[in-house]
Amino acid sequence: MNEFVVITGMSGAGRSHAANYLEDLGWFVIDNLPPSLIDKVSELVAAPGSTINQVALVVGTSRYVDEILPAVGALRSHADRVRILFLDCATDELVRRYETTRRRHPFDERSGVGAAIESERVALEPLRAEADVTVDTSDLNVHQLRDRIRDLFADDMDGAMKVSVLSFGFKHGMPLDVDLVFDCRFLPNPHWIEELRPRTGLDAPVRDYVLDQDVTRPFLTRLVDMLVHLLPAYVQEGKSYLTVAFGCTGGHHRSVAISEEIAVQLATRGWNPSISHRDIER
Repeated sequence: MNEFVVITGMSGAGRSHAANYLEDLGWFVIDNLPPSLIDKVSELVAAPGSTINQVALVVGTSRYVDEILPAVGALRSHADRVRILFLDCATDELVRRYETTRRRHPFDERSGVGAAIESERVALEPLRAEADVTVDTSDLNVHQLRDRIRDLFADDMDGAMKVSVLSFGFKHGMPLDVDLVFDCRFLPNPHWIEELRPRTGLDAPVRDYVLDQDVTRPFLTRLVDMLVHLLPAYVQEGKSYLTVAFGCTGGHHRSVAISEEIAVQLATRGWNPSISHRDIER
């Protein structure tokens, strides 16, 4: 089976880092590849005697925006599996990164970095809409991005849909790279219990407080039933990745406890999701 991952996305969002981590996982990586050469690479991979079966192609966007999707479409017509990995990032964080590196943004036409980033975001929207998986790197350090890439692509030759469960705090902003979002702020908040405030949803006292509320168990029962119904439908539609996110005010208590419980419930049903807590240390 020959499979390809096309790595693209916002300039400064971490495409090169993602490629390096895929290379660490054993993928053959080609950086800064023009879309016109994608078909030639696929021919070489499919040639008799080739020992390469996992290829990551890093495609820059500044010069080739209009060429990427047609090239990927052509690749999908004859490769066994093709996915688009789109790296996204909040504008203010991208501005900070460019100010730190002093690099010129490829969309900059003397209008400033912020305006260049927004121009690129508009230009890439069709590509982002077609992506199989989007990773928001706004709040990820290099180690967290490595872990995210590993969760998504390690031991992935079976083609099964990857399910991720995420907790976050609404006061830190909505995550960009999720498919289903559930608001846990209707649950009583452990923050207002003095002995629970410094703890998190990973601690048994907080977990028990959240899960023992009268409203929690009916919510979890209905939610698990819904997810068990939806996940096979997503697989049938060809979705490769699904991220289910749970938010509370700060991302420390309710969303963490609910995320952990949902991950356990899905695991007992054979989905084996990865789990992460975006704001638990804030």
